Amino acid sequence: MVNGKDAKPSTTVRAGDRVRTRVAQRERIVEVIRVIDKRVSAAVAADCLIDHSPAYETEARLSPVFPRDPGAGRPTKKDRRNLDRLR
Repeated sequence: MVNGKDAKPSTTVRAGDRVRTRVAQRERIVEVIRVIDKRVSAAVAADCLIDHSPAYETEARLSPVFPRDPGAGRPTKKDRRNLDRLR
């Protein structure tokens, strides 16, 4: 989304625009400071925007870990289905 409106990849972005997107299950909100006409390094590109993204909660995003007893072997199909229900 650009400035709160749906956008296509070909949408023109100008200085002052706010771009909102989802990258790998994470919401990113950036404000464009300066538009770049050609390809540049990531360090230079990072100087051309301000990141307003909310803090990323890594612990809340991880799925729970269910330990198994040593030597218990692989989980059976029934065990895996029960684990999937718990998750």
